[in-house]
Amino acid sequence: MIERNHKELPIIKQCGLLSISRSSFYHEPKGESADNLKLMAEIDRQFLDTPFYGVQQMTWHLRAKGWMVNVKRIRRLMRLMGLMPIYQQPRTSIPDKGHKRYPYLLKGMKIGRPNQVWCADITYIPLARGFLYLVAIMDWHSRKVLAWRLSNTMDVQFCVDALEEALDRYGSPDRGKDVHCGPLCTRSSGMPCWRAEPARSGKSFWHGTRDSEEDAPAFGATWLTLEH
Repeated sequence: MIERNHKELPIIKQCGLLSISRSSFYHEPKGESADNLKLMAEIDRQFLDTPFYGVQQMTWHLRAKGWMVNVKRIRRLMRLMGLMPIYQQPRTSIPDKGHKRYPYLLKGMKIGRPNQVWCADITYIPLARGFLYLVAIMDWHSRKVLAWRLSNTMDVQFCVDALEEALDRYGSPDRGKDVHCGPLCTRSSGMPCWRAEPARSGKSFWHGTRDSEEDAPAFGATWLTLEH
């Protein structure tokens, strides 16, 4: 957008036209320090074992293990990692007025063969210097991963790409409509992948609801295998 060696417009003029400060143009963001990366890895390991730990409990735990940290630092790192502890929240059963309610089509259904129902979910994979987000499309019965994609941002496109690959390789599920997308897939990507992907082969998609909490273990073993 900004040319350093423009013959007619100096950098300060170009910044003014783009409504940004000149300091923003010269600023070079720095990544997390090596100590913070080690601390984030420790937080991630502990959070897998105790997902109910909030900022204060995580701070106490790390101090007990010898880390010299305070609440503000742990809050910033946990927010950066996108970690939210599991706890009872008030009024969770009251939906937002503008939120469309999708039917839970798996209730009472017997899933007894491959390619009958698919499911999708998102997790993150810790790396030496940061994280990558992983989306996977899985066959509900066989637990086979049909397609997957990695991304360094939580946008919807890599979810759509994984779904399209699964459809190209295996076709639609038997009933032509049963693709279950977990609530995390909706929250993390900002929009459900079935809204971004035009209908193919006459199928429909839906995401998990309060009735589908019992289906959470569908991806549990796969995610634990990857993260460990």
